[in-house]
Amino acid sequence: MEGGYQRIEHLGEGTYAMVFKGRSPKGEIVALKEIQLDPEEGAPSTAIREISLMKELDHENVLKLLDVVHTETKLMLVFEYMDKDLKRYMDSVGNRGALPPQTIKVLMYQMLKGIKYCHDMRVLHRDLKPQNLLINSRNQLKLGDFGLARAVGIPVNTFSNEVVTLWYRAPDVLLGSRNYDSAIDIWSAGCIMAEMYTGRPLFAGSCNDDQLLKIFRVMGTPTEATWPGVSSMANWKSNFPPYPPTRLEQHLPQMEPLAIDLLKNLLVYEPSGRWDAGRCLSHPYFRDLWQPAPQHALQLPVQHPDQHQQQMQLQQLLLQQQQQQQQQQQQHQQLSHHQQQQHQQQLQLQQLLFQQHQQQQLNHHQQHQQQQQLHHHQQQQQHPAWHRPT
Repeated sequence: MEGGYQRIEHLGEGTYAMVFKGRSPKGEIVALKEIQLDPEEGAPSTAIREISLMKELDHENVLKLLDVVHTETKLMLVFEYMDKDLKRYMDSVGNRGALPPQTIKVLMYQMLKGIKYCHDMRVLHRDLKPQNLLINSRNQLKLGDFGLARAVGIPVNTFSNEVVTLWYRAPDVLLGSRNYDSAIDIWSAGCIMAEMYTGRPLFAGSCNDDQLLKIFRVMGTPTEATWPGVSSMANWKSNFPPYPPTRLEQHLPQMEPLAIDLLKNLLVYEPSGRWDAGRCLSHPYFRDLWQPAPQHALQLPVQHPDQHQQQMQLQQLLLQQQQQQQQQQQQHQQLSHHQQQQHQQQLQLQQLLFQQHQQQQLNHHQQHQQQQQLHHHQQQQQHPAWHRPT
């Protein structure tokens, strides 16, 4: 197979790629994301975007792009292998999908650290959902699938509102806003947090308008007083039912007060009112994760045999991450030079893809010319009198 990689098992497929569990030339287990190239169009824009952004990102809570293999017919992205996504983790470990509170706290801490890093690097994920949060055998969570991600440097008024699976989509995007920023990822994080506590989506709409109504029934229908400018948004309707706001505690009785308080700062209508990821990480909800806590303070009642082992793995992982923070600060100082090298590699890859597209256009043009010449020659043979000199 290309690049010396071997397929082991088919894991799934998306809109433009198939994903396999594979083995690298060194024998390491990896994930292979294979993208078939269109002879006319070349690589999909989503693939080019994912490569460009992920080559720039290097963080313990962001899925690592290890290699890119490019042939005439295929583009293959090689990622570190993760055992399952958060959705499958909840289904296999949770109680009807609901996870233990301390497990949720550790996973939320890791997710917000990954989000903060991306936002610090001026990258919006735009498609956060349980299926795009990946967990390995050590219960380490990483943000994955950056196919819809965008660099913040791109003019915001060109952003599409077709982002994020409906249930995790921010209300400003649902209402047609194209002027959004990192706050859309924060809303998605809040929806995911609530789902980990209950095992089911907090807002499970069937279409754009139904999704808005699901949100309004819980949070109240927004008004100009509670969200200035809302009535001028493209998808706003004056006949939306005027639902009164309710208390999140009524819908999420499983959540402790500090968790509810954090969630209230994630699920805020006005984007500028949502806390950024860095501020979320400083919320008292995470207090026992800021410094290594006594082992007994992090333990949960063991409900079935593997939960205790998983919790211990989470604790061990957290301690390892805290020890790595100092190393990351040193690495961050070297990041500028590393980014320049990655940017050069990105330009080279884009140039290669552009040259491929130019060559395809040239081949198509030459084929068209040859067909015209052949047709002209055939006409000369069929009607020679038309071409005799007078």
